[in-house]
Amino acid sequence: MTEAKAIYRQAQRLAEAFKNVLKAVELVRESGEAEYGGFLNGLEGGFVEPGPAGSLTRGKLEILPTGRNFFAVDPTQMPTPAAWEIGVQSAKKLLEYYLKEEGRYPESVGEVLWSKDAYRADGEQLAQILYLMGVRPVWDSGGSVRGVEPIPLEELGRPRIDVLVRISGIVRDTLPNYVHLIDEAVAKVVALDEPLEMNYVKKHYLENLMKLKAEGVEGDVEEMAKARVFAEPPGAYGAGVNYAVEASAWRTDEDLAKVWIQWSSYMYTRRNYGKPAPEALMLNLRYVDVVNRNHESDEFDIFGCCCYYSYHGGFYNAAKAVSGKNVKIVTVDTRDVSNVEVRDMREEVERIVRAKLLNPVWISEMKKHGYRGANEFQRKILHLYGWSATAKVVEKWVFDEIAKTYILDPEMRKWFLENNPWAAEEVARRLIEAAQRGLWKADKDLLDKLREAYGEIEGVLEEEVGEGEVQGGSIEIYTAEDVDVWKNQETVKKIEKLWIKLR
Repeated sequence: MTEAKAIYRQAQRLAEAFKNVLKAVELVRESGEAEYGGFLNGLEGGFVEPGPAGSLTRGKLEILPTGRNFFAVDPTQMPTPAAWEIGVQSAKKLLEYYLKEEGRYPESVGEVLWSKDAYRADGEQLAQILYLMGVRPVWDSGGSVRGVEPIPLEELGRPRIDVLVRISGIVRDTLPNYVHLIDEAVAKVVALDEPLEMNYVKKHYLENLMKLKAEGVEGDVEEMAKARVFAEPPGAYGAGVNYAVEASAWRTDEDLAKVWIQWSSYMYTRRNYGKPAPEALMLNLRYVDVVNRNHESDEFDIFGCCCYYSYHGGFYNAAKAVSGKNVKIVTVDTRDVSNVEVRDMREEVERIVRAKLLNPVWISEMKKHGYRGANEFQRKILHLYGWSATAKVVEKWVFDEIAKTYILDPEMRKWFLENNPWAAEEVARRLIEAAQRGLWKADKDLLDKLREAYGEIEGVLEEEVGEGEVQGGSIEIYTAEDVDVWKNQETVKKIEKLWIKLR
């Protein structure tokens, strides 16, 4: 009888799944007419019905049909109970991954936290961060999160893991409750009477406090010692590393690390929302063992924007440079919430390279867009180079195949020159720069052919725009030491001093 009931329940769940699929198909069909209707109605100054935003891949049928004047989310309900379950699962997978690799728990996890976590994933990574510290949300009867409470160590079954969170400017501006919850979690965890070997948050807080006092740092050192959320200054956006990489304005990993620290050194707590605290950031960077950013959908990829390598790769490089230890860089893949995975970024780079940059079908589809398609090739290869510059996660074979596919193939080079020779120049120049910097151990014969092709591309550009430097011409490398205005900025000088004192 029990077995029959189990089969019956399975059949019920399957029937419900089919109903949802049929409902989704019908709502997608309705979306076509709704899009036209909503657009035209809006142009006429009519009322466009509101509707929720979100990701259909997270099962949000309520976002259909589209064509409505969508609103985002209620931030106070992040993380949702469902997102909490996924966050717990992803945190466990991350810890299992590190335990398998290193044979111990990480003392601190670096987290790159973007607003997509709220607007597309209902707070899954926020939940992951909270659970790593060993706290859980407290929801009220209306579904809003009113705070957090520590999970007893007996229930947790492991140490409380410290976190260092680099939020984006959009999180800072639209999701202050994220900052408040993490800050509340830190405050409650450091106040617990627990052994330091079971509470890395408190352990690092006490170490930070002692170091800040010893260095004579001015201000609220207790607040600085507890700060775990950092970002760019109020009103600014980005992590800065992309500007240095794309302008070839760096010589060493330390140069890029200092840029990331300069841009990221503002602490965000409930009491101090955007106060300069580079000392606190650098002290916390020393503890980081692994750096993560969640990947919830393949609608985006790590080559789609310079921010991916600037925030994530920049974070990893800064932690590695400051601590001097072997830091890991991963992505927690929650695309399939029933099968959460943790991947090393080297594997993630190769996954996207094979799916897009070296995929003949994808290349063919991009070529249909002419000038714009060539620009897409150039952008993604530039961002691939950015990942190599910041995280050293691009293997030789990847650069080899990119060079052969996009520059050394006569037909592809001819297509570039006909549609967008500037994009071809950028791709060839970045490949040569990667070789010059030692990021790509190119074979001499292949590199010679690449330089020859680069000369041909520059020749075509000179015919079009006249003689002189084209794009970058030769590759010139410079840093803050070479530019007085840059070198003499107060923040730059302060980072230089702290670099010597706090590493």
